[in-house]
Amino acid sequence: MGVTDFNFDGRAREWDADPLKVERARAVAEAIRQAVHLGSDSRALEYGCGTGLLSFALHNDFASITLVDTSRGMLDVLAEKIKTARVTNLFPVLLDLVKEPLPPDHFQIIYSLMTLHHILNTVDILGKFHSLLEPGGSLCISDLDHEDGSFHGTGVMDVHHGFNRKTLQTQAEGVGFKGVHFSTVFEIPKANRIYPLFLMIARK
Repeated sequence: MGVTDFNFDGRAREWDADPLKVERARAVAEAIRQAVHLGSDSRALEYGCGTGLLSFALHNDFASITLVDTSRGMLDVLAEKIKTARVTNLFPVLLDLVKEPLPPDHFQIIYSLMTLHHILNTVDILGKFHSLLEPGGSLCISDLDHEDGSFHGTGVMDVHHGFNRKTLQTQAEGVGFKGVHFSTVFEIPKANRIYPLFLMIARK
């Protein structure tokens, strides 16, 4: 996903131990439910799924969810969770949409949480999401509002420092999305700061 300085493999085993990450995923899942009609026969794609916190919170809302990530460590933890929980509609896939061809499948909904700021070419990935959606499908992106770089700190490079909502809306509309709108769905407290998290909804 364009990440060069963030060791997701090394952090996979401890990821779910952070209650804030669990709370964040549940809040975003509920916001998606409120904003988009989720049909129980629908197929969903989560990009940058990590250990699957968001998709576990949503798995009862879909017939199937394809969970994509570039981190083998994260996907190993996810596979163990799926087996333990005996969930039958979650399907992990190791795939980097930045570098690899698009899969042949299409989806009614694509969503991601805290992934977009790790992808350097925002317009390119938005265009790929648009291509993977069926007509009338929805894109749900949750990420940071624009910040001063303090969220990740100076040790992490090649990330966006959040997003200006109007700029992101223009980029999404530029690749063909319509009905783009934003809401604030969570706030991340970190080092005596509060970092708002938005949910962008866009339709093909």
